[in-house]
Amino acid sequence: MDVVLDVLDTLVFDQLYATVLPRSFKAGSTDHFFLNGTETAALNENINRYVALSPSEWATKSAWPRHYIFRQSLSLFLIIWAFGVVLYFLSATLSFNFVFDKRAMKHPKFLKNQMSLEIAQTMRAMPVMAALTVPFFLAEIRGYSKLYDFTSEAPFSLYTYLQYPLFIAFTDFGIYWIHRGEHHPRVYKHLHKPHHKWIISTPFASYAFHPVDGWAQSLPYHVYAFIFPLQKIAYLGLFTFVTIWTVMIHDGEYALDSPIVNGSACHTIHHYYFNYNYGQFLTLWDRIGGSYRKPNPELFDREVRLTEGEIKKQVQEMEKLVKEVEGIDDRCYAKEVEAKKLR
Repeated sequence: MDVVLDVLDTLVFDQLYATVLPRSFKAGSTDHFFLNGTETAALNENINRYVALSPSEWATKSAWPRHYIFRQSLSLFLIIWAFGVVLYFLSATLSFNFVFDKRAMKHPKFLKNQMSLEIAQTMRAMPVMAALTVPFFLAEIRGYSKLYDFTSEAPFSLYTYLQYPLFIAFTDFGIYWIHRGEHHPRVYKHLHKPHHKWIISTPFASYAFHPVDGWAQSLPYHVYAFIFPLQKIAYLGLFTFVTIWTVMIHDGEYALDSPIVNGSACHTIHHYYFNYNYGQFLTLWDRIGGSYRKPNPELFDREVRLTEGEIKKQVQEMEKLVKEVEGIDDRCYAKEVEAKKLR
């Protein structure tokens, strides 16, 4: 993130902060914040390890210099929020238009105005999740993590390749237990229930969380970088992959019938029936924890999965489990609203 911050400081933030909070030479001003010659020369030192990028004319003209912790925090908040929103809409829109089986929107458990509700909940959650994430990235750019720049700095040569499966294994373990813990009755109704509002999810449900729920499930991704070495480019790539993967497991397209990978079919079972398949990437911890449920073979048959008979079986079990887990079902289903209008 320090490299990203160097680039955006040069291209955007230096001028923004210089305009909004210009440097002042008046007596009693915040002169103790100003950069000295050595600090000015060090601008862009992170990005310059990769490619030369000269600071702009605005780089030293703000009362809040680049190293000022409040400026760094605000900049990181804006970056995380913007990155999340752009990647969410890009990946979810592409998935909805080219992958999502739109026949699912006629399912009896699809909500009235569901996509609008999913997007609205995501937009409410995103800035809060971004704010809660800032301390981790702030600690990273201030040198407290084990992130490194080049493959030559890896603990050993093979680690360049091992860091990817290690990241997946560690984060899958953490998310499994956090996610399963959120299904405890005392926690579920306060944190995780908003995400289970979407029994039949669309790609836009991927980040439609209570903000603390979404942040909690992201913790293993951030913690990893403070425990294990990880190359910075790999870290950014993995974060992008995680965002896209989260959309993919909500896309309702069951292309992968794997006993190892916790894909869209496995996660659909989780939304349908609540207490199964808590993993994010793999089925390993669900198998160990006794919470694995193999997706119904009918899900993989496009001609069968949304037939009247199959939907009737799904609805019977869904309604039973909603009653067990939540008690009263307060969802507003599109089919029920349409039926009332016809009476």
